[in-house]
Amino acid sequence: MDPLLENQLLITRRHFFGLTSIGVGMAALASLFERDLISAEGPASGGLPGLPHFPPRAKRVIYLFQSGAPSQMDLFDYKPKLERFFATELPDSVRMGQRLTGMTATQASFPVAPSRFKFARHGRCGAWVSELLPHTAETADELCFIRSMHTEAINHDPAITFFQTGAQLAGRPSIGAWVSYGLGSETSDLPAFVVMVSQGTGRPDDQPLYDRLWGSGFLPTKYQAVKFRPAGDPVLHLSNPPGLRDGSRRRFLDDLARLNQWRLEEIGDPEIATRIAQYEMAYRMQTSVPELTDLSKEPEHVFDLYGPESRTRGTFAANCLLARRLVERGVRFIQLFHKGWDQHDKLPKQIAGQCGDTDQPCAALIKDLKQRGLLQDTLVVWGGEFGRTVYCQGKLTADDYGRDHHPRCFTIWMAGGGVKSGITFGETDDYCYNITQDPVHVYDLHATILHCLGVDHTQLTFKYQGRHFRLTDVHGEVVKQVLA
Repeated sequence: MDPLLENQLLITRRHFFGLTSIGVGMAALASLFERDLISAEGPASGGLPGLPHFPPRAKRVIYLFQSGAPSQMDLFDYKPKLERFFATELPDSVRMGQRLTGMTATQASFPVAPSRFKFARHGRCGAWVSELLPHTAETADELCFIRSMHTEAINHDPAITFFQTGAQLAGRPSIGAWVSYGLGSETSDLPAFVVMVSQGTGRPDDQPLYDRLWGSGFLPTKYQAVKFRPAGDPVLHLSNPPGLRDGSRRRFLDDLARLNQWRLEEIGDPEIATRIAQYEMAYRMQTSVPELTDLSKEPEHVFDLYGPESRTRGTFAANCLLARRLVERGVRFIQLFHKGWDQHDKLPKQIAGQCGDTDQPCAALIKDLKQRGLLQDTLVVWGGEFGRTVYCQGKLTADDYGRDHHPRCFTIWMAGGGVKSGITFGETDDYCYNITQDPVHVYDLHATILHCLGVDHTQLTFKYQGRHFRLTDVHGEVVKQVLA
């Protein structure tokens, strides 16, 4: 897509249309819409010609983003040797002068704070999981733990932006927008990309999240996510205004579409085509979204599976249940953001709250998808924007400690379509400070997610300001060792 080139082509065609019959003109105009209109009546709509590049293992993605950065050594990366180093100084040979945040750079001491939580092996795979996550531990044989993730950003906003867009500075398309642009949607009644945000109990005043994190950047705006709200209409302006009947709204949209189409023929702005498509999607969502979000027909055992908060709209548990329902209806990319993981102090108390929010729903989602035969072609990803330091931020006691940001190593997990189950990939040193084996960068994760969807990350590009951009920029390698 090159807006300037498209405009030039449309100008030439417009002169041609003026000299020919209406029939030829309409045929040419239909060709401009290509798959957006032609395939709308089929099982999938939108997407680029030739994609997927190869047979996909996953048809869709659920990304459970844990905003604020979960502490890897308190959840998944067991370091029993740290007990003997309690309150001792982190060796310079381990820290190696690496960058620190402004919150701890001036500390006189960097005392080692071992996790106060117990770990045990779980499943046939023997994965180490903290006592904080008993439900997740039950699904260990379905998970692929990557303990060697690393990133470049050390503060929240650039780090979260990096994970969502492949760049630390705002303005690039989000990963869900790239997937929607490349593969389109499996349904014409719901958006290809949906986002839900929930507030954690661990730290209710945690970092804010901005809509640009799931935006389309320089891609046409139809590829940005639709955000489901926790109160009121699930989507803004879903209900008709008072006094406007459904038939009147339909006639209004038809007339508006004709006006927009005339304008599209005149100036060739791709955003006008987006506007036409999005008005139609909004109209269809007036029926599809209320049915989607009505949980009254879910059986009692499903609510028991997801936990007591699954009945409360806007909670992480309820959003996980909605994610499964979205998958069943063909939504391509679903992203759940859960805030509250930023434990700079009072970590033992706060992280217990976060795990209470998320542990049972995450495990329930994996179990539910598997029971319904959906896990095999649905890729589930869990993780935050970076990890936490082994040294204590602030005062260290036997029962309390805090941890600062740590981009050098942290843990995520994946499950489902395209990845091996019951494995742990990558290793860190005894201080959980540096990677010792199989590093995985953010770009590598993005490349691997796209690969599971049948997309070659080097070939999914968009020309903007004279350059062909991609999610992984000029980096990224597929982590073939974790692929099934």
